[in-house]
Amino acid sequence: MIIVLNGYPGVGKLTIGRELAKLLKARLVDIHTLYNLAFALTEFRTPEFRGAVRRVEEIADDLIAALPADVPVIFTTVLTGDTEWAMEEWKRFIERSNQRPPLVMVHVVCTLEENIKRIQSPERKGKGKLQGVEVARRNHASQEPLIGGNLTNTLRLDTTALAPEDAAQEIATHCLAVRAAMVGTD
Repeated sequence: MIIVLNGYPGVGKLTIGRELAKLLKARLVDIHTLYNLAFALTEFRTPEFRGAVRRVEEIADDLIAALPADVPVIFTTVLTGDTEWAMEEWKRFIERSNQRPPLVMVHVVCTLEENIKRIQSPERKGKGKLQGVEVARRNHASQEPLIGGNLTNTLRLDTTALAPEDAAQEIATHCLAVRAAMVGTD
């Protein structure tokens, strides 16, 4: 099972992902795990940046392939729009799920006020994450849809009033129902 926590910066994907990984005995691959080397050594959005990320993702995919088939893998990401890069990343998630079905997409959202509060948290700074209030405002104003909303297994989860543990529990329940339905159709 591939679980993608897709949402804008500061909505709680990594915090929820950690809790979800515990509940499902899953592996967690945060977008920053994949991107930090490229951020450190190249300029964002350059061909060198994209090449570095692709190479790190290839290593991750090889390691995922070596995991037992029943171990879910959770990814955190921000996939929006129809840019070449976004479509390439989306295709990679589809390919991963072909190797480790099913694909469960979770759109993690919260209100602008909550997003501003979270994006400014001191914990984000220590992790090299975006902290700008303008980022949250821009994302909420644009309302650019998150990729994957048309999948059968997509869950839209508003985390504004949810503790990370409660959000993770809702996602885990959804994932287990998807897995049970898949087994029932085999």
